[in-house]
Amino acid sequence: MLPADPRTLGSTVTDGGTNFAIWSNAADAVELCLFNEVNGKLVETRFAMSHRNGPIWHGYLAGVRPGQRYGYRVYGPWIPEYGVRFNAAKLLLDPYAHVIDGEVTYCPEIYGHVAHDGLGTGDLNERDPRDSAGKVPYSVVTDHAVREVNRPLVPWAKTIIYEAHVKGLTAFNQEIPENERGSYKALGHPSTIAHLKSIGVTALELLPIAQSITEPTIHGRGRKNHWGYNSLLFTAPHKEYAATSDPISELQWSVDQLHAAGIEVILDVVYNHTAEGGVGGPTLSYKGIDGHAYYRQDAHGNYVDVTGCGNTFAASKPHSVRQIIDSLRWWIEVVGVDGFRFDLTTALYTSNSAFNSSLMAAIGADSVLRNFKMIAEPWDISRYSLGDFPHPWREWNDAYRDSVRQFWLGDLARGYGEGVSDIAASISGSSNIFHYRGPTSSINFVAAHDGFTVHDMVSYNEKRNQPNLENNGDGNDSNRSWNVGHEGESSEPHIQEIRHRLKKSLLATLMLSSGVPMLNMGDEVSRTQNGSNNAYSLPINDSDLSEAAFNGGWALPWNLNDNQTDILNAVKSLAQIRETYLADVASEFFTGAVDKGTNRKDIAWFSLGGNEMSDDHWRDEEKRSITVFVEADPNKGLLLMLNSSSEETTFTLPDSSWGETFRCIFDASKKVETYEPVIAAPAAKVQVPEHSVLVWLVSRTR
Repeated sequence: MLPADPRTLGSTVTDGGTNFAIWSNAADAVELCLFNEVNGKLVETRFAMSHRNGPIWHGYLAGVRPGQRYGYRVYGPWIPEYGVRFNAAKLLLDPYAHVIDGEVTYCPEIYGHVAHDGLGTGDLNERDPRDSAGKVPYSVVTDHAVREVNRPLVPWAKTIIYEAHVKGLTAFNQEIPENERGSYKALGHPSTIAHLKSIGVTALELLPIAQSITEPTIHGRGRKNHWGYNSLLFTAPHKEYAATSDPISELQWSVDQLHAAGIEVILDVVYNHTAEGGVGGPTLSYKGIDGHAYYRQDAHGNYVDVTGCGNTFAASKPHSVRQIIDSLRWWIEVVGVDGFRFDLTTALYTSNSAFNSSLMAAIGADSVLRNFKMIAEPWDISRYSLGDFPHPWREWNDAYRDSVRQFWLGDLARGYGEGVSDIAASISGSSNIFHYRGPTSSINFVAAHDGFTVHDMVSYNEKRNQPNLENNGDGNDSNRSWNVGHEGESSEPHIQEIRHRLKKSLLATLMLSSGVPMLNMGDEVSRTQNGSNNAYSLPINDSDLSEAAFNGGWALPWNLNDNQTDILNAVKSLAQIRETYLADVASEFFTGAVDKGTNRKDIAWFSLGGNEMSDDHWRDEEKRSITVFVEADPNKGLLLMLNSSSEETTFTLPDSSWGETFRCIFDASKKVETYEPVIAAPAAKVQVPEHSVLVWLVSRTR
């Protein structure tokens, strides 16, 4: 092999061949292995990578073109007591590969130690001599270049996020050709885009699409990892989501279609761990290249696991920072995405704060990355850091989720409340958490992929995760849900009515709060997972609609009944209200101070009597109602009445100093399609049904 350009890792196609470069600090030798088909079989040819610049091994091969299968074999010592486990018998994926060919076969050969079965059971201290080629995927040389991307560039104050699974979003959409449903291509289908646009979505946040595999233990139970939080490679689109032979071009096309419709694309990225699991996991890439350098370990070679997935990627080390930065740049500059949600973000640094993180600093200093949307999941299994991230990072706000659920559901389930202070803080933008950073630092949500759907949180008190075959031990036991007196689905009309109102009230609170709302896929059409709050796995070989597959609850329903249609119409209406009246005033925290020009506050809270709340009202732990006024512009405002009690309650509208006319434009207790707005005078008495939200448009001429 000739020397290559060591400045660019991975495989890089040139006019006459391909450069190969790989990082391994502790290896003794590295071989590049090409696989070509001869007489119907793949034949391996090995090339010693004798050229080395520090930890970077590199070489150039003339004549190698896109589509070439390859892998690496890395030689070095086997000292398991120090976490050093080189094994050249194992074919390794290039961490920078963008496409793979083949599947993982769950068998003993994929493990670096001597294993006796597909789970890796065996002697962790003995190096296995068996070749893994043919049992693990091959890397594939590709040549997709940086491209020009026309982006919507939606400001945070006008952003509405929709969290969805690539396959689940379109798998049941009959308007899409059957062979394209559940694929990258289907994301750009007109029916997909029309649905997202109808509910005001400006950003589609996709659950992980980087190439992932199922954990051996889950595969051993006859199930597969559906969500994809088990990355095999950071920078390769998951090929099972492709309807064509070119997943990258297919994904680029759909991103462009979404952009043309004004919708940004955000990726959920998992850089905190990999699919190689713990010490006893398979050797597929990093573990064999230089596992001691790529994974956090203690002094005895034991993996430090703050992710709950067996390993923690050493994301603070310079070579790891470089790889993550390169990965983020590739998704933005080649695929064309607009931002990222970082899974278990606190696992990406070992310092005491994100402010001192080498990775956060590198992202903030990068001239490209710092201009895109960055969202943190501010916790891992070892620490909780909500509010700790520097601007311009945004954060998943689980405190918002908990306060909204507690107000509408949790207090009723347990039989007592704690007042309205928490829900008020959440509605007004969580200034108690984000202080100087502004309300758009808060990604508001009431449901996400992990947890109950909105439908299930008003139908179940207890989780039902039995299909995962973990004895219902997985998933969170604290859900702040309320089943309205009956566990599971009910045919009783009164229970159905209350649940329907609650769903609309939860969604109204979400859509009309200050902050950035995030909808969970299917909550706009009352999707159910049959009570599962951890529907991460699906059967390997079973019907998409079976009980083991949560009766199809993993995917968005497209054929709707009347109640589902009403929920959808409610979200459409709420999105329009938000866009018209709130988007322009939601970029900064409300002050509650009187404006000298209007003699009104930008936000005010009212008691049932129509007067501003006193300290006694705020201290009342039994209070189950609240009214909030938000100044939209000099001539208009919005007034929200929230009644979470089990009884119809009389509210009083504010007096004429706040508005001359009050027009109710949304009522959670009424069917949206046939609802006729009600007009009321200042200080009028209003009956608000139990478990309901009313939204009033306040108008004035002075």
